[in-house]
Amino acid sequence: MVTFRTASLSLVLLLASALGFAKDSATSALHATLKAQADAWDAAIVKKDRQAIAGNMSETFFQIGSDGETADKAQFLQNLTSPDLVIEPYTVEDFKIRVYGNTALLNGRTDMHGTYQGKPFRSHYRYTDTYVKEGAVWRVVNVQTTRIAP
Repeated sequence: MVTFRTASLSLVLLLASALGFAKDSATSALHATLKAQADAWDAAIVKKDRQAIAGNMSETFFQIGSDGETADKAQFLQNLTSPDLVIEPYTVEDFKIRVYGNTALLNGRTDMHGTYQGKPFRSHYRYTDTYVKEGAVWRVVNVQTTRIAP
């Protein structure tokens, strides 16, 4: 015979398990959304799609480059879409996402190649892109890169 206590304990365990599953599913879905958004931003950068690049950025965007130089949104867009700069398609390795409420940190490693003013360049770096949920939309508010020595 099932006692009330045993039935109640079983129900609590079942609900706790369901809530854990729902939380894991929501986390997985958010990670997939942020990964797709980051991949689309990378593709927009290679294509120099100014509108798509800007659409992923907060108005308060700020960048700290590997050389310590900084840029706001306007300067970052100008630099990336300059006709002097050609970035070859690149891949991101060691990609990780950590979410803290309405803030997400996306980390990775990129080995970027291209030309600047007709001269070849290579930029091998680790980065942190900080995304913040603005209303219902996630946007990058900060980028920081750290050069990896050759």
